[in-house]
Amino acid sequence: MSKLIIDGGNRIGGEVRVGGAKNSVLPILAATVLNGGINVVHDIPKLLDVDIMEKILKSLGCSVKRENGTIVVNSKELTNYEIPEELVREMRSSIIFLGAMLSRCGKVKISYPGGCEIGPRPIDLHLKSLREMGAKIEERHGFLTCEATKLRGSDIQLDFPSVGATENIMLAAIFAKGTTVIRNAAREPEIVDLENFLNAMGAKVSGAGTATIRIEGVEKLYDVDHTIIPDRIVAGTYLIATAITKGEIVLKNVIHEHLQSTLYKLRESGCIVQIYNRSLKLIAPKEIKAVESIRTLPYPGYPTDMQAQMMTLMTLSDGITIVTENIFENRYKHANELVRMGANIKVDGRIAIVKGESKLSGATVVAQDLRGGAALIIAGLAAEGTTIVENIKHVERGYENIHEVLGTLGARITKK
Repeated sequence: MSKLIIDGGNRIGGEVRVGGAKNSVLPILAATVLNGGINVVHDIPKLLDVDIMEKILKSLGCSVKRENGTIVVNSKELTNYEIPEELVREMRSSIIFLGAMLSRCGKVKISYPGGCEIGPRPIDLHLKSLREMGAKIEERHGFLTCEATKLRGSDIQLDFPSVGATENIMLAAIFAKGTTVIRNAAREPEIVDLENFLNAMGAKVSGAGTATIRIEGVEKLYDVDHTIIPDRIVAGTYLIATAITKGEIVLKNVIHEHLQSTLYKLRESGCIVQIYNRSLKLIAPKEIKAVESIRTLPYPGYPTDMQAQMMTLMTLSDGITIVTENIFENRYKHANELVRMGANIKVDGRIAIVKGESKLSGATVVAQDLRGGAALIIAGLAAEGTTIVENIKHVERGYENIHEVLGTLGARITKK
């Protein structure tokens, strides 16, 4: 099992380009089954999750070619409507094929999804919404079989602005008869990117980025060429890696509007952030100030995917920070590992109290989920001595060659 070995104490600095967003790539790749034609998608990061999506598409009968950050998917021939169980169990995002395959084929069979163990993430909102659109869904022996001769446009009110449910409804509604309205929809930038991709192939979607999305059903879609938006979570991770090591960095290919909640907290911690057109510069403070409160919320609130990284920064702050995790129940697994490195963190349910210390010490720690693993790497960069981060397969699901990128920015880090 792969691990990273980090000799801490080196400043992160320099310039790096941020690649395409994982959370955009996955639903967009699922959407390529819709048009029955050629889909050219640029700025595809090299991630384990993308590898799994490619395998799923091939298992369905699609032709997939991938080269130099571009994927070409030809979905003309679909020979299968069952998503392989072993692939679904590796990646929760595979559930996005529910809406896409139901829309294209009128039938799909998929097992309950796996992925990071960060607490219950029920798909009841997905299933309830698809049933409202006319799908018949049978749940047996851990599998879902969904069928619909013709989905119908519906007025759907989500109990929670779930990103996955919003995306599944959008995909299911593309060929539905009439108009579908999603109320209390997720507003993440990745939803907007999916809308732009769908509209580029001839769909009629509007309102993404707001709480109400409308999808007018169409009869036909066309070939499409699309570039993925930059990954705001990867950008935020490199910014925090720079801040904790008291460095200075320039990020290229960023959309700073997508980063506002993270940048606000970084400024609060004493960082200087300079905004340019498609880039930004961060200059770390000499001493990290404690951020009084970090509360994760749906976009545009502070992202749950940046909670672990910011908690790590606060372990070396000058005071106390209260972290409240409002999205997932079990997203503090990194906290115990940080404590092994000398952090002062007390967890009580969804609340974590972080008291800043003067230093962290290198230790052997285990990545138990994607963002928690990134947080441990960040801690290792700032710690005295050597840190070994084990089980980095989780990290490789969402960061392209993170050890190589950090190495070019000044870190002493190797993969074994």
